[in-house]
Amino acid sequence: MGPPERFEVRRATVADADVTGRLLFDFNTEFESPTPSAEAFGSRFRDLLTRPDVVVLLAEGPEPVGFAYLTLRPTPYGIGPLAQLEELYVRPELRDQGIGTRLLIAALDAVRERDAIEMHINVDEVDVDTRRFYERHGFVNIEPGEDYRMLCYIRAL
Repeated sequence: MGPPERFEVRRATVADADVTGRLLFDFNTEFESPTPSAEAFGSRFRDLLTRPDVVVLLAEGPEPVGFAYLTLRPTPYGIGPLAQLEELYVRPELRDQGIGTRLLIAALDAVRERDAIEMHINVDEVDVDTRRFYERHGFVNIEPGEDYRMLCYIRAL
């Protein structure tokens, strides 16, 4: 693959469901996370990509090299929705070339077009490189005026 200027970021369509599923599968297996198959993810993305509250972006050159998956949810705190960046992935051999930044900027632009009021991202505390990436782009884990970190709690259902 060439330098990042040879990569385009575009909105994914239902026709991209299998590719997006493969990228998510690759992401999960890279970090040894339990994961459904690439085919199962592709099937799920076929449904998700039809929803108005889901945005998926693909970075591609001659072939797809990364993606961003976002969801939008209503909130009483503003007229627009809250955006959640569910996943952002770039193939390992192409990292540190600006592709992740281009995906993140496109993701921010896409949710701003939907009048989103905030973008939330969950990052593992031990993932220092990822934390640094988001902090470099203006994300914080301490609310302005406070001196304590925000936390995300999860419970399986």
